[in-house]
Amino acid sequence: MKRLVVTADDFGLSLQVNEAVEQAHREGILTAASLMVSAPAAADAIERARRLPSLRVGLHLVLVEAWPTLPAVELPDLTDAAGLMRRDMERLGLDLALRPAARRQLSAEIGAQFEAFRATGLPLDHVNAHKHFHVHPLIAGAVLRIGRAFGMRALRVPREPREILRRAEPGSNPRPALDIAPWAALLAVRARAAGLLIPDRTLGLAWSGAMNPARVAALLSQLPEGLTELYTHPATAGGFPGEAPGYAYAAERDALTAPEARQAVERAGAIRGGFSDFAR
Repeated sequence: MKRLVVTADDFGLSLQVNEAVEQAHREGILTAASLMVSAPAAADAIERARRLPSLRVGLHLVLVEAWPTLPAVELPDLTDAAGLMRRDMERLGLDLALRPAARRQLSAEIGAQFEAFRATGLPLDHVNAHKHFHVHPLIAGAVLRIGRAFGMRALRVPREPREILRRAEPGSNPRPALDIAPWAALLAVRARAAGLLIPDRTLGLAWSGAMNPARVAALLSQLPEGLTELYTHPATAGGFPGEAPGYAYAAERDALTAPEARQAVERAGAIRGGFSDFAR
């Protein structure tokens, strides 16, 4: 059976993102969104989600490059001078390994974000992290441990088969995600051991920010059996704080609402839903 979760990351980052999420769910193939609980437009995102009970919402943990939930003064090893989570992921990963205080702050912040999501009253569909930072073994351990207490049932594992991309766009040379591949494999083992639902594959890694209508329709035409997550970054326009340079946000929104996308899902015979729909 082909099962498909179509996710929008960064829900709550801006009104432009939130508008696109609502539009792509109402008019297109989007089935789920990952909420940044402390981002500038999080309150607006939560209100939209309450009006869209069929939209499955998960937690998009922010552990790098954006707004923490706890006061920055309580996270001196994790935040920068501007009060945001640090951007230097490699150095931060090393600090987590070497500094017990950093690990304690990490656990506190992860717990605070889970608690903030629970306070929304929305069912927790899934969990993932900004920049896929939850593949770091120490972060993964904290997420698995803390998430259990908050009813976490599904977790993104960012693994993307090259052969699907090559079939979808012949002649292309998609950028491999070799920097996270070994950790992603380890995360899959640990998540399954914890009884969590994980996707068999996650599409959107190599073409992150460039999931245009042609690519999305082509990927959907190549869906294999099993559970596939196709993740995107839609927005009605760019120009908001926290946006990723070079991302074609409006094109990704268009990819989710294009008739070709719905037709491709129907031709593939894929059942769409959120992770919680398939976890049952």
